[in-house]
Amino acid sequence: MSNVAAPGLSPENWVANYADNLFKYAVSRVSNEELARDIVQDTFVSALKAASKFQGRSTEKTWLFSILRNKIIDTYRAKAKYREVSIDTSENSEAEDVFFNTSGSWKRDKYPQDWTVNLDSDIEEKEFFQTLRGCLAKLSEKQRLVFSMKYLEGMDSEDICKEMGITPSNYWVLIHRAKLALRDCLETHWIKK
Repeated sequence: MSNVAAPGLSPENWVANYADNLFKYAVSRVSNEELARDIVQDTFVSALKAASKFQGRSTEKTWLFSILRNKIIDTYRAKAKYREVSIDTSENSEAEDVFFNTSGSWKRDKYPQDWTVNLDSDIEEKEFFQTLRGCLAKLSEKQRLVFSMKYLEGMDSEDICKEMGITPSNYWVLIHRAKLALRDCLETHWIKK
């Protein structure tokens, strides 16, 4: 491990300056505080090992977040090796059964409602995002990661498929099911409350 940091890096300040934000980001992606702590720790270790290679093309913070994102993806890849997910299993199609009848039409009680959400105050906004985080945590790991990469990080579908090692059709099924589940959860815990 190199003990010499490149100019522009201050490893001695990383924990004080970035640990909280890295942790919050990791928790929002993995929905497990213990795992998030481990990933942040791995991020700092990897950054220290690569500190001499830092070229200053980005800020220190951006560089650390980039390492963190890669660590999160590595975590999901490692889990995927041990648990093969098929989009054709009855377990996955149960999500469809919740929303649609046998002819493929929306069930009456699950038909999407019109949303009129006004986040008039900081408190309402905070409550909404707290509810959204809770709903995201209820998704399967793959759905949560694919949804987060697409809608929170703005990645395109082709890059997500490459990163996750999934087919485009599997990607679209994951996105579709995540949207259905999030909509149902938000309607139950936010819209109708």
